[in-house]
Amino acid sequence: MTREMTVSDSVVVDADADTLYAAISDPTKMRDWSPENTGAVVSYPREGAYAGMVFEGTNKRGRARWVTRCTVTVADPGKTFEFRVHAIGVKTPKLNAANATWRYDFETVAGGTKVTETWTDDRTKWPDALTPVFDKIVTGGKTFPEFQRRNIRTTLDNLREHYA
Repeated sequence: MTREMTVSDSVVVDADADTLYAAISDPTKMRDWSPENTGAVVSYPREGAYAGMVFEGTNKRGRARWVTRCTVTVADPGKTFEFRVHAIGVKTPKLNAANATWRYDFETVAGGTKVTETWTDDRTKWPDALTPVFDKIVTGGKTFPEFQRRNIRTTLDNLREHYA
Protein backbone atom coordinates (compact mmCIF):
# COMPACT_ATOMS: atom_id res chain seq x y z
CA MET A 1 0.00 0.00 0.00
CA THR A 2 1.35 3.41 -0.96
CA ARG A 3 1.47 6.11 1.71
CA GLU A 4 -0.70 9.16 1.25
CA MET A 5 1.78 12.04 1.24
CA THR A 6 -0.44 15.10 0.73
CA VAL A 7 -3.71 16.27 2.26
CA SER A 8 -5.53 19.43 1.22
CA ASP A 9 -8.82 21.23 1.83
CA SER A 10 -10.34 24.62 1.04
CA VAL A 11 -12.81 27.13 2.41
CA VAL A 12 -14.18 30.46 1.18
CA VAL A 13 -13.53 33.25 3.68
CA ASP A 14 -15.31 36.61 3.64
CA ALA A 15 -12.11 38.67 3.39
CA ASP A 16 -9.75 39.75 0.65
CA ALA A 17 -6.68 37.70 -0.28
CA ASP A 18 -4.18 40.29 0.97
CA THR A 19 -5.79 40.43 4.44
CA LEU A 20 -5.84 36.64 4.74
CA TYR A 21 -2.30 36.29 3.44
CA ALA A 22 -1.06 38.87 5.99
CA ALA A 23 -2.74 36.95 8.82
CA ILE A 24 -1.63 33.45 7.81
CA SER A 25 1.91 34.47 6.85
CA ASP A 26 2.46 35.79 10.38
CA PRO A 27 3.45 32.62 12.29
CA THR A 28 2.64 34.29 15.61
CA LYS A 29 -1.06 34.36 14.66
CA MET A 30 -1.48 30.70 13.65
CA ARG A 31 -2.43 29.78 17.22
CA ASP A 32 -5.68 31.69 16.64
CA TRP A 33 -6.84 29.04 14.13
CA SER A 34 -4.79 25.86 14.49
CA PRO A 35 -5.88 23.09 16.86
CA GLU A 36 -2.22 22.24 17.67
CA ASN A 37 -0.16 25.42 17.37
CA THR A 38 0.24 27.41 20.58
CA GLY A 39 2.51 30.18 19.31
CA ALA A 40 5.63 31.09 17.37
CA VAL A 41 8.71 33.23 17.57
CA VAL A 42 10.28 34.70 14.44
CA SER A 43 14.07 34.62 14.54
CA TYR A 44 14.69 38.11 13.16
CA PRO A 45 12.66 41.32 13.13
CA ARG A 46 10.66 41.62 9.96
CA GLU A 47 8.14 43.60 7.96
CA GLY A 48 6.05 40.71 6.67
CA ALA A 49 7.02 37.20 5.65
CA TYR A 50 9.78 36.45 3.16
CA ALA A 51 11.35 33.33 1.66
CA GLY A 52 14.12 32.25 4.01
CA MET A 53 12.43 33.60 7.14
CA VAL A 54 12.96 31.21 10.07
CA PHE A 55 10.60 30.75 12.98
CA GLU A 56 10.08 28.35 15.84
CA GLY A 57 6.57 27.13 16.55
CA THR A 58 5.26 25.70 19.81
CA ASN A 59 2.66 22.96 19.59
CA LYS A 60 0.54 20.62 21.69
CA ARG A 61 -1.49 17.48 21.17
CA GLY A 62 -3.16 16.27 24.35
CA ARG A 63 -0.42 16.21 26.99
CA ALA A 64 2.39 16.19 24.40
CA ARG A 65 4.27 19.43 23.76
CA TRP A 66 6.96 20.11 21.17
CA VAL A 67 8.84 22.84 19.32
CA THR A 68 9.52 22.99 15.59
CA ARG A 69 11.93 25.03 13.49
CA CYS A 70 10.47 26.15 10.19
CA THR A 71 11.70 28.04 7.15
CA VAL A 72 9.44 29.96 4.79
CA THR A 73 9.93 28.68 1.23
CA VAL A 74 7.30 30.74 -0.63
CA ALA A 75 6.06 34.20 0.33
CA ASP A 76 3.97 35.63 -2.52
CA PRO A 77 1.62 38.20 -0.93
CA GLY A 78 -2.05 37.57 -1.60
CA LYS A 79 -1.26 34.33 -3.46
CA THR A 80 0.85 31.72 -1.63
CA PHE A 81 2.55 31.21 1.70
CA GLU A 82 4.54 28.03 2.34
CA PHE A 83 6.94 26.81 4.98
CA ARG A 84 8.86 23.64 5.76
CA VAL A 85 9.18 22.07 9.19
CA HIS A 86 12.76 20.78 9.32
CA ALA A 87 13.62 20.39 13.00
CA ILE A 88 11.67 19.21 16.02
CA GLY A 89 12.21 18.65 19.73
CA VAL A 90 10.59 18.66 23.14
CA LYS A 91 11.94 21.99 24.43
CA THR A 92 14.10 23.03 21.51
CA PRO A 93 14.12 21.77 17.91
CA LYS A 94 17.26 19.60 18.15
CA LEU A 95 16.35 16.78 15.75
CA ASN A 96 17.10 18.05 12.25
CA ALA A 97 15.03 16.04 9.80
CA ALA A 98 12.52 16.69 7.04
CA ASN A 99 9.10 16.65 8.66
CA ALA A 100 6.37 18.43 6.68
CA THR A 101 5.55 21.28 4.34
CA TRP A 102 2.55 23.51 4.95
CA ARG A 103 1.15 25.60 2.09
CA TYR A 104 -1.64 28.16 1.87
CA ASP A 105 -2.99 29.32 -1.48
CA PHE A 106 -5.35 32.29 -1.86
CA GLU A 107 -7.75 32.76 -4.78
CA THR A 108 -10.28 35.58 -5.13
CA VAL A 109 -13.75 34.13 -5.71
CA ALA A 110 -17.37 35.25 -5.37
CA GLY A 111 -17.99 35.79 -1.66
CA GLY A 112 -14.37 36.42 -0.68
CA THR A 113 -11.22 34.35 -0.95
CA LYS A 114 -10.81 30.63 -1.40
CA VAL A 115 -8.09 29.55 1.02
CA THR A 116 -6.51 26.15 0.37
CA GLU A 117 -4.37 24.60 3.07
CA THR A 118 -2.09 21.73 2.09
CA TRP A 119 0.04 19.46 4.26
CA THR A 120 2.78 17.38 2.63
CA ASP A 121 4.57 14.62 4.49
CA ASP A 122 8.29 15.24 3.96
CA ARG A 123 9.31 12.06 5.79
CA THR A 124 10.14 10.43 2.46
CA LYS A 125 13.08 8.44 3.85
CA TRP A 126 10.94 6.71 6.49
CA PRO A 127 10.03 3.10 5.70
CA ASP A 128 6.42 2.71 4.54
CA ALA A 129 5.85 -0.07 7.09
CA LEU A 130 7.14 1.98 10.07
CA THR A 131 5.41 5.28 9.35
CA PRO A 132 1.78 4.27 10.05
CA VAL A 133 2.81 2.57 13.30
CA PHE A 134 4.61 5.71 14.53
CA ASP A 135 1.75 7.92 13.31
CA LYS A 136 -0.89 5.94 15.18
CA ILE A 137 1.11 6.09 18.41
CA VAL A 138 1.53 9.88 18.34
CA THR A 139 -1.95 10.75 17.01
CA GLY A 140 -4.03 8.37 19.08
CA GLY A 141 -4.84 5.87 16.36
CA LYS A 142 -4.73 7.71 13.04
CA THR A 143 -2.19 8.05 10.26
CA PHE A 144 -0.85 11.56 9.82
CA PRO A 145 -2.85 12.10 6.60
CA GLU A 146 -6.07 11.18 8.46
CA PHE A 147 -5.07 13.32 11.42
CA GLN A 148 -3.99 16.32 9.34
CA ARG A 149 -7.18 16.19 7.27
CA ARG A 150 -9.12 16.88 10.49
CA ASN A 151 -6.64 19.55 11.65
CA ILE A 152 -6.81 21.35 8.31
CA ARG A 153 -10.63 21.34 8.42
CA THR A 154 -10.55 22.78 11.95
CA THR A 155 -8.01 25.46 11.02
CA LEU A 156 -9.97 26.53 7.93
CA ASP A 157 -13.29 26.58 9.82
CA ASN A 158 -11.72 28.69 12.57
CA LEU A 159 -10.27 31.09 9.99
CA ARG A 160 -13.66 31.44 8.27
CA GLU A 161 -15.39 32.08 11.61
CA HIS A 162 -12.78 34.68 12.57
CA TYR A 163 -13.65 36.73 9.47
CA ALA A 164 -17.42 36.10 9.51
